[in-house]
Amino acid sequence: MKSFLTLLISLFVFTVSFAEVSELEKNTLIQLNQFTDGAHWNNKWDFNKPVYTWYGVRVINDKVVAIDLSSNNLSGELPSSISNLKSLKSLILFQNNLSGQIPVSIGGLKALEHLNLSFNKLSGSIPQSIGEATSLKSLELFLNQLSGSIPNTIDNLQKLEVLALYNNELSGEIPAALYQLKSLKVLQLNSNKLTGNLSKDISKLASLENLSLFDNNLRGQVPFDLENLQNLKEMNISYNNFNGIVSEKIAKKDMLNLMMVNQFGVASAMKVDNDRSKAIVSEE
Repeated sequence: MKSFLTLLISLFVFTVSFAEVSELEKNTLIQLNQFTDGAHWNNKWDFNKPVYTWYGVRVINDKVVAIDLSSNNLSGELPSSISNLKSLKSLILFQNNLSGQIPVSIGGLKALEHLNLSFNKLSGSIPQSIGEATSLKSLELFLNQLSGSIPNTIDNLQKLEVLALYNNELSGEIPAALYQLKSLKVLQLNSNKLTGNLSKDISKLASLENLSLFDNNLRGQVPFDLENLQNLKEMNISYNNFNGIVSEKIAKKDMLNLMMVNQFGVASAMKVDNDRSKAIVSEE
């Protein structure tokens, strides 16, 4: 009898664990499927089966908490209704054929910790509403066709550890708001069209381990404040329009030896001076 009761309890727990999600969340997933040409996905969904069995969908306590449809031949656009998935913590749609713009409603995903829409064909600007997704720890949008400036609302993402926006068409200056991200460990903005100076406030990013700004149009003096980033392990700020001289300590950190491109398109290495005091005088 005791064994029988144990079996019944186990079956009950199993059933509860895999109960169906709400109609709203299920319909939101169906709309995602329809908007992204689900008939031609590599791994298709069977709508006659429970949502927890659908490829790439994770359900906990009747809530959709994660979607990973990487390399699954999605095409089309993301529906704005994606914000209905209020418990979603991870949305990974890496390496597909998604086009159109990132929906403004993306900011409604308050529980979202990981967003990866990289290696698609997304265009338009990164919506200012991204700053409303305050639980984000990683934001990866690289290898798209995104344009416009980096949203100045980004300073709301105080939990952000990874910001990877490289290989897009982003322009304008690096917003001052970005230097307020104290938890940031990886900052990859290379291969865009960014302009302006690199602020000495870069030193505020004390947790930074990886800094990649190469292949942009940044100019001015490389701030000596970079020396204060004690956790920095990898750096590449070459192929910009920086000028002046740099300290030997900074030069040693750059993977491409601080090669810069002048107005004639000619690349040359920046002058390195190991006399720190002389470098400071030159900066002023």
